[in-house]
Amino acid sequence: MAAKPPPPGLAPAVQSVLDCQKIEDGGQRLACFDAAVAAMAKAETTGDLVTVDRQQRRAARHQAFGLVLPSLAFLDRGEKPEEVDRITAKVASASRNPQTGNWTVKLDDGALWRQTDGAEILRPPHPGSSVEIRKAILGSFTMKVDGQFAVRVHRDN
Repeated sequence: MAAKPPPPGLAPAVQSVLDCQKIEDGGQRLACFDAAVAAMAKAETTGDLVTVDRQQRRAARHQAFGLVLPSLAFLDRGEKPEEVDRITAKVASASRNPQTGNWTVKLDDGALWRQTDGAEILRPPHPGSSVEIRKAILGSFTMKVDGQFAVRVHRDN
């Protein structure tokens, strides 16, 4: 199993603000904060610094779930494993491959998941069905449709 990459360090613009806390003289500390905050605001305006709050991270992680994107590991910072290893969503559309009998499910966020194991889904997925997709072993994923038994799936987009 590949080791997780270390979380990225702080952006220089943020580190500059934090470094100002170490200055004991009040006037110098305030001047440092003023300069560091101005630099941070400029970095945000030019796109050199992008701030993302927890809600935005969760939305991005949900959208990217199932894709292999190790550079987005920072989205997991501060989250519980059960929040990182699964998503829940609604089905926008579903179709069945007439040759294999496997399902392809499009979620409400546009993610496309294809069944890979040939297991039967007793109550077929339909628009509005609730799905839970979990990380499984060896980089695979499982999907439960409306609480039924899980089937193996792969994200196609």
